[in-house]
Amino acid sequence: MVQEYQSPVRVYKHPFELIMAAYVRRFPKCPLIPVFLDSEVMSETHSPDGAVTVTERRCMVDVEAPRLLKRMAGVDYLYFIQRNTLNRRERTLHIEVHNETFSSRVFVRELCNYTVHPENEEWTCFEQTASLDIKSFFGFENSSEKIAMKQYASSIKKGKEIIEYYLRELEQEGVTHVPRWTPSLAPKAAPLGRLTAPPLSSITANTTSSSSAATANSTAPWPISVPGPKTGASSSPPELPPSAPEDKLDADYIRRYLGDLTPLQESCLIRLRQGLQETHKGKIPKDQHVLRFLRSRDFGLEKAREMLCQSLTWRKQHQVDFLLDSWERPGLLADYYTGGWHHHDRDGRPLYILRLGQMDTKGLVRALGEEGLLRQVLSINEEGLRRCEENTRVFGRPISCWTCLVDLEGLNMRHLWRPGVKALLRIIEVVEANYPETLGRLLILRAPRVFPVLWTLVSPFIDENTRKKFLVYAGNDYQGPGGLLDYIDKTILPDFLGGSCMCELPEGGVVPKSLYRTAEQLESEENRLWADAIYKSASVFKGAPYELLIDIAEVSSVITWDFDVCKGDVVFNIFHSKRAPSPPRKEAPGAAPLVGGANLPLIDRNWTLGQDYSKVETALACREGESVQGSHITRWPGFYILQWRFQGAPACAASSLPRVDDVLASLQVSSHKCKVIYYTEVLASQDFRGSMTSLESSHSGFSQLSAATTASSQSHTSSGISR
Repeated sequence: MVQEYQSPVRVYKHPFELIMAAYVRRFPKCPLIPVFLDSEVMSETHSPDGAVTVTERRCMVDVEAPRLLKRMAGVDYLYFIQRNTLNRRERTLHIEVHNETFSSRVFVRELCNYTVHPENEEWTCFEQTASLDIKSFFGFENSSEKIAMKQYASSIKKGKEIIEYYLRELEQEGVTHVPRWTPSLAPKAAPLGRLTAPPLSSITANTTSSSSAATANSTAPWPISVPGPKTGASSSPPELPPSAPEDKLDADYIRRYLGDLTPLQESCLIRLRQGLQETHKGKIPKDQHVLRFLRSRDFGLEKAREMLCQSLTWRKQHQVDFLLDSWERPGLLADYYTGGWHHHDRDGRPLYILRLGQMDTKGLVRALGEEGLLRQVLSINEEGLRRCEENTRVFGRPISCWTCLVDLEGLNMRHLWRPGVKALLRIIEVVEANYPETLGRLLILRAPRVFPVLWTLVSPFIDENTRKKFLVYAGNDYQGPGGLLDYIDKTILPDFLGGSCMCELPEGGVVPKSLYRTAEQLESEENRLWADAIYKSASVFKGAPYELLIDIAEVSSVITWDFDVCKGDVVFNIFHSKRAPSPPRKEAPGAAPLVGGANLPLIDRNWTLGQDYSKVETALACREGESVQGSHITRWPGFYILQWRFQGAPACAASSLPRVDDVLASLQVSSHKCKVIYYTEVLASQDFRGSMTSLESSHSGFSQLSAATTASSQSHTSSGISR
């Protein structure tokens, strides 16, 4: 496998000629590079006017490798050929390096360039590329590759001190300026390897002090040239360094806006950025966002490239770049979505607060749909990216992620509503895939006893690196040592957590059922991000129940369901049969007109209850407006049938005569039709995690936050308890 390295463009605030005077002092050997033992000039040629000098050197390097590996290779030192082309007229130095030792087994190549800055001729730019390809090395290819790259990376970092050292040495000798080459001043070109400082009479003092620079060659297994940053005389550096040539990344820019990266991390960023510029001719993400994808894949270039390209396609398809400007936030969110931005933490990261325990998760899903909630979460992430950029400018240091504070006061089993949890998992999946490394820290406060159940359901879908950023506090533990004040300043502590800062978040509460939308309404949303709806709708006619077939092959599988009775009253049953239901007939005798065959019976009229099929759950009568969730642990393999059956109005107990309202209602066809929306899921026994009691059948037990709804919140034990 070929290992490649690409350096950022490093800008030195020194003229090219002074950098060259410092560069040549590292030959023939440099005490600052112990592994660089010696070098000898093999050949040197000059152009007729002395402007161009080509020097070839043979360099001897002592590689820090295990003694056993050296013995097997039969060498103590490695030799490299370095070819330097100095063009004084163009003010450029081109360096080519390749290995002489093991050239048939290992291929090492390095290219370095010193050039004049395109916007300031008194500054010098440096850029470097290198590649390592170990074809065969006595069976130690992987080990040798790791040793070489480790030494190369460490030597690049150490090598930044080399030119700085020689610049200080020149300054101590009184050399602060070297005149540019001109034909009249160059009757005979001096060899590059033996260049010395010009006489003092030709040097003009420069009041600008030299405080830092970079190196020319490194201590890697092959000689390299990596200069470091140079700080000018001004005590306050400019806010934004000069742009690098050809829109390449500048080392000062990386340090100022992206943070401290290792040389190999810088290389991955530059190479990924260059690849995007070639493959994506349109807009590419900002460097901060590209770096997040690299970090999420531990700087694995190919994995990060694949992940980022998929995200770019997703953003383009769904116009995410324009979400903040184009999406109109529903008023429902302003009233019932209990989250918002609130100042910043002690590290300068934007702070987002979410009072999850006060949120009606089911009501929001039923009123907005999964697509609506997803757009809300995406807008939060897009706003977070914007705030990170703003805080980077305000605080003068790289800020690439935010802190999230989640208050779980009020969280209980009703929040573990299965479709809501599934919607949350799908949202997590989208965020993990498209906004990696944006969460710097997650503070979970006042976690109740039910939190471990939710955690076991959600944690497998969260990236391991993200899980390490979670801090969980039970009860009032966040008020003690190591608590919330270690991360958030006391002056901005929200009032509901005991602070004095007013936090303007919606109060939340129960979303009115009048705002709920049917599955058809949710599916008709334009530009929805999910192709399938969470809920499906069903019509239940008098004499024609709605039946859903579930084939179970594994014992102890868990059938879960959630449905709302939108119109009329129904009876819910679950049946089991070892026989496969015969293909449904096109008509059900005596039934009302059917649409699309949705209500064709699965249970054959010739079947006998208790012989051909059996009832595995007690019949559950459900009134209009009720919500029912439940589960069933299967005892046997076979076919399970979920049935919703029409239930007529009961006769009046006070009189044997029918009421006028009942007579009028019986004349209307609509009185023989009920409407439900439902969601079902089958969990394999080995995949199910969490408390089984969290899935017991109950009326509105998971979703309703208001005590007003508890009148119809009768709890019904599912077969999941009688195992």
